[in-house]
Amino acid sequence: MALNRRQKWRAEKVQAERIARANKASKKAESKANISGEEQQGRVVTRYGQRQLVESCDGGLFQCTSRRNIDLSVAGDEVIFQPTDNDNGIVTALLPRKSELKRQSKLIAANVDQLWLVVAAEPKYQLDLIDRYLVVAENANLPIAIIVNKVELLDDLDSLHKDFLVYQNLGYKLHFISVKEQLNLGNLKQQLVDKTHIFLGQSGVGKSSLINELIPDLNIRVNEISEKSKLGKHTTTNTCIYKIASGGDLIDSPGIREFQLDNLSTKDILSGFIEFQPLLGHCRFRNCQHINEPNCAIKEALDSGDIHPYRYNSYLRLIES
Repeated sequence: MALNRRQKWRAEKVQAERIARANKASKKAESKANISGEEQQGRVVTRYGQRQLVESCDGGLFQCTSRRNIDLSVAGDEVIFQPTDNDNGIVTALLPRKSELKRQSKLIAANVDQLWLVVAAEPKYQLDLIDRYLVVAENANLPIAIIVNKVELLDDLDSLHKDFLVYQNLGYKLHFISVKEQLNLGNLKQQLVDKTHIFLGQSGVGKSSLINELIPDLNIRVNEISEKSKLGKHTTTNTCIYKIASGGDLIDSPGIREFQLDNLSTKDILSGFIEFQPLLGHCRFRNCQHINEPNCAIKEALDSGDIHPYRYNSYLRLIES
């Protein structure tokens, strides 16, 4: 519904006031920048409004604003900042990002090394949903692996492994674990060292239990970030970085854990099926939908067994949804 003239004026007024407050805070911080330490590199732990909490290389936490000509940062961003006074500072540069995780074009985390899709034996995993997550990861150029939790609830593990064999054959790493029974956690923890991770998945699969296992002092870290950022209870809803006890870092928030999948275009879906990628552009027709067209490279690969029938049918369901 279109805004009337008065509503537009009010919206523009509110936006102008917010920009003015941000500029005032930045100007105040800049005036203090020559009072304290030299510029140094840090990482954004969390962002709240126009401010960000930056962790220095030696583990110190600084409340920072950014110079007015610098883009907004998110958790995971590497920055150059200059301390001022009382653990405050100003971000003077935003370093290039290695990777970005977005939802509906909104950036929610940066410099992620690895995505982990957590599913469970109960509630039973949905293979079509797994494929949607894999498509999102492939389009973001982010490595993704699959964790199957709660395996202690199944008697027939052979059937479970058979269901996931299609993903293993495509090169996706798989971990079958039980947080409750402490099964196969050691190997998983080894995969987390020296990298920054995000755990994705639906409710009820045990993400919170897994995160608490990896970060047993999570509440201490939340309280520390809360005290430094003055966010209070809102810290638990912000996207933040936490250190994993066995090594590595986790970017986490309830919003990330319950990461909702955007509507996917046919182009996104095609590029998200890794076994389709070498075949794209080799069909008879440039606008081939890979359904009933003659001389379709993907259909030919399906007939020859190079594409699994389940994955092809999953592609059809995704483009029709």
